[in-house]
Amino acid sequence: MFTIDESAPVIVRLSTVIDAPLERVWALHTDIDAWADWNADVDEAKLDGPLLPGTSFRWKTHGLDITSTVREIVPGERLVWGGPANGIEGVHVWTFEPTGDQVTVHTEESWSGAPVEAATDELGQALNASLTNWLAALKSRAEQSA
Repeated sequence: MFTIDESAPVIVRLSTVIDAPLERVWALHTDIDAWADWNADVDEAKLDGPLLPGTSFRWKTHGLDITSTVREIVPGERLVWGGPANGIEGVHVWTFEPTGDQVTVHTEESWSGAPVEAATDELGQALNASLTNWLAALKSRAEQSA
């Protein structure tokens, strides 16, 4: 099982509870090509094949062109991706826990590399804001689809 880099200088862990069925939340989150439709921080995203370990996707966010590779997928439970972007090595773990008619979505991401060591506080704040916005957008779209 893949995890974030616990020794990375920047680690952010957040979660939210979404009032929608797991199937809807999972479908929204794993339809990478449609991220830009509901997440204002994502300019575009394109999966290069099936959503399976080893498949990459290219996406643009906050002025960065990123290529991430799926490292692990457990349908309806876990999605892990990672890769380098502008000298930053990121690992992103998402978990989904259904409770009745709700889903708790946990996200944790680590960033390491020279740019992170040079600007730990600023990049930590940027990552925290980005993930906060991502969870809010996912929650908003999943709940409005109800």
